[in-house]
Amino acid sequence: MLLDQKIPLGNVRGRIDHLAFDAARHRLFIAELGNDSIGIVDVSDGKLVHRIPGLHEPQGIAYLASNDTVFVANAGDGTVRWYNGSDYASLGAMRLGEDADNIRLDQRTGQVIVGYGQGAIAVLAPDGTKLEEIRLAGHPESFQLGPQGSQIYVNVPDAHEIAVLDRDNGRQIAHWSLPSARANFPMALDPSGERLLVVYRKPALLAVFDIKDGSALAQVPTCGDADDIWVDRKRRRIYISCGEGALDVLQEEGRSYRELARIPTVSGARTSLFLPKLDRLFLAVRASNREGAAIWVFRPAD
Repeated sequence: MLLDQKIPLGNVRGRIDHLAFDAARHRLFIAELGNDSIGIVDVSDGKLVHRIPGLHEPQGIAYLASNDTVFVANAGDGTVRWYNGSDYASLGAMRLGEDADNIRLDQRTGQVIVGYGQGAIAVLAPDGTKLEEIRLAGHPESFQLGPQGSQIYVNVPDAHEIAVLDRDNGRQIAHWSLPSARANFPMALDPSGERLLVVYRKPALLAVFDIKDGSALAQVPTCGDADDIWVDRKRRRIYISCGEGALDVLQEEGRSYRELARIPTVSGARTSLFLPKLDRLFLAVRASNREGAAIWVFRPAD
């Protein structure tokens, strides 16, 4: 990965969490958790264009193109709030529960899926109405929707498991684990839909699971304090952003992966977003004594 650009975020303090993207407007949304705000960057011009203030520790963020709406999950007050994608006017809010966290979109239905609390996944309609809830054994971290749409795979680090949920009957149907590892936070689905990629922090490793039965296919050491993982289908590579101050690049080789590069970044830069159509990875870098908060833009090295 080659560092192409640094986009300053201005006077932003504290931790930065997840990112989302409005492809039509080329707008990147940044959950500025420690700043209680959402930063909005025009990636074409490489500059901050707007900021939504007054939130409460925003963590998860998603943009739903079908109704031009930005959804934000707030850990501080347990709300999900939504905003107009054109002018960022507030459209509504609902209190979901404590520690509202990651958000995923079901592109087929427009439903918004949110993890929160001591252990739950909520399904919301595009207008924010709560449709259903599936309970878990602990607080959910990263999760992914299965390729067929009926299953959800959830990292539940407090329960030392990956929970498999069935949306059709609203319950957990399986749990997978790696007995030698703890603190499973980032997760991604291989584009083939056959493998689930999970990164653990203790020890720092990537585990590859067979989606059919949860069997562990491979384990590969990686950088520490990871919080996001992305699949580059074009190059058959994996990108992992880590709070220890590194970006790992892994190359797929058959059923496993090998380390291709470890790129130094900044301590605490854990969250990122890879956009295949732009062929760029955006890394959220919090302010430090050396420089201000920024989005670092990387391009893959072919």
